[in-house]
Amino acid sequence: MEALKSMVNIAASQVGVREEGGNNQGPQIVEYQKATWLKPAAWPWCAAFVCWVIREWLTRDINAADNIGITEIEQWRPKTASAYDFINWAKERNLQVFDRKTPAKLGDIVVFDFSHIGIVEADQKPNSKIIQTIEGNTNGKGERDSLAGDGVWRKKRGTNLIRAYIRIA
Repeated sequence: MEALKSMVNIAASQVGVREEGGNNQGPQIVEYQKATWLKPAAWPWCAAFVCWVIREWLTRDINAADNIGITEIEQWRPKTASAYDFINWAKERNLQVFDRKTPAKLGDIVVFDFSHIGIVEADQKPNSKIIQTIEGNTNGKGERDSLAGDGVWRKKRGTNLIRAYIRIA
C-alpha cells in the first residue's frame, strides 16, 4: 500500500540519527520521546521512535489517515514508551495482530521478544526466516538496551525473535 510506503520512508529518513551528549540523549531522541506520554529523559526510546514515525506519517501525508479510516489522529496514534504495550494499543483499535508465522509486510510494526520494536521496511521474502527493519535505540550489532543502543539503524532480524506483527492497513 502506497500510504505505508510513505510511513516507511519517514522511518528511513531517520537512519543515521545517533544519540548525542550521553546514553539515551540528544535533540532528536528527545523529539522521539515527546511523541509518547512520558516526559523526555534518559530512558530507552525504541517505542518512542515508532510513535514519532506514526505521528509524523499521519500529519505529513494528508491521505494517510483517510486511507486507513482515522478521523482523530491524536486519539488514535500510539503514545506508549513500551514495546509490548503496542500489542494492547493495536487490539484496542481492532488492528490485525499476527504471530511470527505470518509473513511480514512493508509497514508492519514488529514487536520482538526482547522488549524491542521496529518497522518492517520490506515484504518478507517467501520461505525466508529473515525480516528487514528500521529500528531506534539499537546499534550496528543489533543490540537493544539502554546502554548498547545508540541510534536509528536498518536491521535484518530472524523471525524467531518476533513476538508479534501489527498491521495498520
